[in-house]
Amino acid sequence: MTTLIVMPGTGSDADYAQRAFASAAASLGARLIALEPESDLVASYLDRLDHHVSRTDSVFVGGVSIGAVIALDWALRTEMIDRCRGVLAALPPWTGSPDDSVAAASARLTADSLADDGLESTVTQMVATSPAWLGAELSRSWRALHSRGLQTQLRMAATHVAPDVDAIAALTVPLGVAAAPDDPLHPIAVADEWVRAAPHAGSATVGLDEFGPEPRRLGEACVRAWRSAVGRSAAATAAEPRHR
Repeated sequence: MTTLIVMPGTGSDADYAQRAFASAAASLGARLIALEPESDLVASYLDRLDHHVSRTDSVFVGGVSIGAVIALDWALRTEMIDRCRGVLAALPPWTGSPDDSVAAASARLTADSLADDGLESTVTQMVATSPAWLGAELSRSWRALHSRGLQTQLRMAATHVAPDVDAIAALTVPLGVAAAPDDPLHPIAVADEWVRAAPHAGSATVGLDEFGPEPRRLGEACVRAWRSAVGRSAAATAAEPRHR
């Protein structure tokens, strides 16, 4: 049995991750598990990844934004890497420290607004400055997550240090990265940095106007990128000189 385990981005939830990766899981012949964020964001994700991976024959791990960071964290640290077939990373937000990241700054500002102005005022402000699809998605997920520690989740995500390029260079499984050239919170330069650093990696682009109305396109781009990484790895292996 093969399983794809995915984690949503900051302020998003399992409902969105399920819709974003359902088609991707089907194309990989995998069952899909979408994890719901908890207050202890990073540790709870890592613990549940270990739990689910220990109960499956092979696994893909992935996620959106901070979910992609944590998937990569797990793949670099786990003792169960022999069960992992690859990492599917959608919209990576930063490499290494989050200090200069627009996505991290946005998460901090949202957490501050929730604390100072309350949920409904924060939602109203967000909707007024967001594309319609994003406003609808975050209005739903923020209301769903508010009683489950949304503020804490946002602050934890905004301070989480992602693997740096030296750490990514040690990744032993194929990495598929989906990037949006027009997403200011998740710069394509970060995606390119991850792909350059990983030994076996591929990338695919998908615009906000494509995956916004149809989240499945984000997960499908990850699979295209992963297949590209696998193909490049196979080609490199075939080109290696054989010694008798």
